[in-house]
Amino acid sequence: MTAAPTAARTSIMTIDDDPGVSRAVARDLRRRYGDRHRIVRAESGPQALEALREMKLRGDAVAVLLADYRMPGMSGLEFLEAAMDIYPGARRILLTAYADTSAAIDAINVVDLDYYLLKPWDPPEEKLYPVIDAQLEAWAASDYRPVPETKVVGHRWSARSSEVREFLARNQVPYRWYLVDSPEGRRLIDPAGADGQTLPLVVSPDGAALVAPTDGELAEHVGLSTTPEKDFYDIVVIGGGPAGLGAAVYGASEGLRTVLIERTATGGQAGQSSRIENYLGFPDGVSGAQLTDRARRQAVKFGAELITTRDVVGLEVNGPGRTVRFADGGSIDAHTVILATGVSYRQLAAPGCAELTGRGVFYGSALTEAANCKDNDVYIVGGANSAGQAAIHLARGARSVTLLVRGTSLEASMSYYLIQQIEAVENIHVRTCTEVVETHGDGHLEQLTLRDNAAGTQETVDASWLFVFIGAAPRTDWLDGIVVRDDRGFVVAGPDLGGPETLPPGWILDRAPFHLETSVPGVFAAGDVRAESAKRVASAVGEGAMAVMLVHRYIEGL
Repeated sequence: MTAAPTAARTSIMTIDDDPGVSRAVARDLRRRYGDRHRIVRAESGPQALEALREMKLRGDAVAVLLADYRMPGMSGLEFLEAAMDIYPGARRILLTAYADTSAAIDAINVVDLDYYLLKPWDPPEEKLYPVIDAQLEAWAASDYRPVPETKVVGHRWSARSSEVREFLARNQVPYRWYLVDSPEGRRLIDPAGADGQTLPLVVSPDGAALVAPTDGELAEHVGLSTTPEKDFYDIVVIGGGPAGLGAAVYGASEGLRTVLIERTATGGQAGQSSRIENYLGFPDGVSGAQLTDRARRQAVKFGAELITTRDVVGLEVNGPGRTVRFADGGSIDAHTVILATGVSYRQLAAPGCAELTGRGVFYGSALTEAANCKDNDVYIVGGANSAGQAAIHLARGARSVTLLVRGTSLEASMSYYLIQQIEAVENIHVRTCTEVVETHGDGHLEQLTLRDNAAGTQETVDASWLFVFIGAAPRTDWLDGIVVRDDRGFVVAGPDLGGPETLPPGWILDRAPFHLETSVPGVFAAGDVRAESAKRVASAVGEGAMAVMLVHRYIEGL
């Protein structure tokens, strides 16, 4: 692979397995853009992906990816799909022969292809440069233009440092991580006036130094919205997972004043998935981050407000309005509320887990911590899809990945396609009928005590990394006494509340609750938080959209 020497410029990457074609494309690009952009040339998809990862670590910006469709091993389409995980904002162009134009048209939906270019492109002044000019202009006008990175300095085994990195990563805020005892870490601490003990230190893009910041302080300094613009809305969506984002997109697209309130980051559990392969319309799979980013941009395009780091603690009925109260004392009012708070991973009750959380024990943080697990032995607790997806992702760099499953097999809890993939990965091992009974470590995880429930035996193993993906605990304690919940805390809605003969207590309307409507008129539940829901991404998105349809019915009846 060859590249111009200056790394500070925005890059244009070309990928073609034919050395002659590859050199010709790079030559034409340098002739027109070499004084303003770095031209990077690769001759295979894997080689290009490795270069992109290195460029990402350096903080380089990539504006355009130009990939040939027919390449052995990894096609141009497969490369562009994988590259979206690294540089989601880069403009994507597929270089094709005339016979492949149908594949290029299909790629528009698979990878959000921005353009397909037919070979040959001579003369470039007519066929190549106008296309690249348009894509560079579109990239410069997008949200992905170069911005200074946020810098985070902290201790390797600090729980709060881990939380800050997870917060930034899930909100897709570019950041660079420095250990406190590294030369660059020390260089950042001294100018900030920090003592090196109270950490993490976060240096925001505007140069502000934040010492041990709260999530709210972080959000404000990295450009996330934290305050609603209005006092009254048609819909307040609580929760930013697939159901909440689906409701925000459909509500705003239909002209309803819509605001989405999220406690931490949009995407929910699905947003942390390394790969979702059974979501309709994505035959090659899509990462949770990609799906979340597309949905978030779509909601904002239609006019929805997305508010982060606001914790909802109360819901009140005030005549025809519904009041949502925040932990900081603020509130907003709306005609309707859609509860889409999803579920959280259940905490391990084994001794030592609470003290070592963020210090080797992690809940759903596989994407953020994956790079640190390289050449290490990793343990995962869980037997459902999220655990399987994490295992496949972590196995790419870890020495070994061991799935600890309490049940007798994966078949009862994991999708068949994931089981097949796990069986094909040599460094993934599955231990059934096994659970963690204790964790050990001085300041960070060092060992696990495992119990084999079938054999009735215990053993202690060395381990620095434990990722937990178990259970589905709804965060609905704040709704106690407001809406009907089942004995596990899930919100009961629609027909599950009873028919016309058995309306819920306090119900004042002369009709039965709509399908997703809770025991409080005008308050709906969608997605995993709803009792008896399917607990799948596609069904959650569908329920979010369906809830908006029912909101229309409710508002028409006011």
